[in-house]
Amino acid sequence: MSANYKSISATTQVKVGFTVLKGIFVSAASSTPTITVYDSGTADTNDPKILAVFVPAAATNHTFTNNGITASKGLYVVISGTVVATIIYE
Repeated sequence: MSANYKSISATTQVKVGFTVLKGIFVSAASSTPTITVYDSGTADTNDPKILAVFVPAAATNHTFTNNGITASKGLYVVISGTVVATIIYE
């Protein structure tokens, strides 16, 4: 399976349905930036967190090796502050 990607700068429903989070590249981060990733197909922050709130640094690549992180419902990425990131998933 080939990887897909989506560049985001605001809270976004990246994918609905089963997926595997392979990585996050943060190109810009400022103004108290945070990222939280949920296993959600409906943009619901009550769904399980895949990645709890973390503070990203600009020009940083977060790669999830050993087959990535599985999400059964989808990928919902919540951003606060100023963040530009590319979400890599299958």
